[in-house]
Amino acid sequence: MVLIFAQRNREMTNQKLSDTYRHKGLRQKLMEELRKKGIYDEAVLTAINTVPRHYFMESSFLEFAYRDQAFPIGASQTISQPYTVAFQTELLQVNRHAKVLEVGTGSGYQTAILCELGAKVFTIERQRELFTKSQQLLGQMGYKPHFFFGDGYKGKSAYGPFQRILVTAGAPCIPSDLIDQLAEGGRMVIPVGDNQVQTMTLIVKNNGKIETTEHGTFIFVPLLKGTDG
Repeated sequence: MVLIFAQRNREMTNQKLSDTYRHKGLRQKLMEELRKKGIYDEAVLTAINTVPRHYFMESSFLEFAYRDQAFPIGASQTISQPYTVAFQTELLQVNRHAKVLEVGTGSGYQTAILCELGAKVFTIERQRELFTKSQQLLGQMGYKPHFFFGDGYKGKSAYGPFQRILVTAGAPCIPSDLIDQLAEGGRMVIPVGDNQVQTMTLIVKNNGKIETTEHGTFIFVPLLKGTDG
């Protein structure tokens, strides 16, 4: 029975990690859709076209993987809408080899996009279930970000400062620890607001001063303190 169960697990993994011509065609269409919606950074669009989003989806949503929508991924979390992922990433302006802190690994999809752009990624997840799943999946895909299970509000000061910080959940305020860990000349992208709607906020640190600009409203799951699991 153990051998049969292990074999079924391997078969399910192999099936999940299958990337067909149909999947690639759907990604191409998604990339063009995002371009029409105003995403212009070709490196970001190429990353969206490269990373198989269906790998990160629950089985019941696989057929919808390339719709421009958010979907549940377990632990009361979601995989973000592709437009939102592309918008945040474009706003972040990720340079190759940049040290990037991601707060909220979630499914790992955004993490893969950052890795695909050539960033050195440090990613934090507070949900044990998602931390374990994303770590395993991204490893299978060949990505090697630095994973941490912990409280995203606190960041990772021991590994900072970071040229870029990306927060993938809605925060009621901008965590001071994250501002402290932002390098001089660095950029942070964070959705700020209540549990209903947030404003996408860009923070740039120049000569020790913080400059903020707002870039439209979005809806994210809340950024929570502490850890779960």
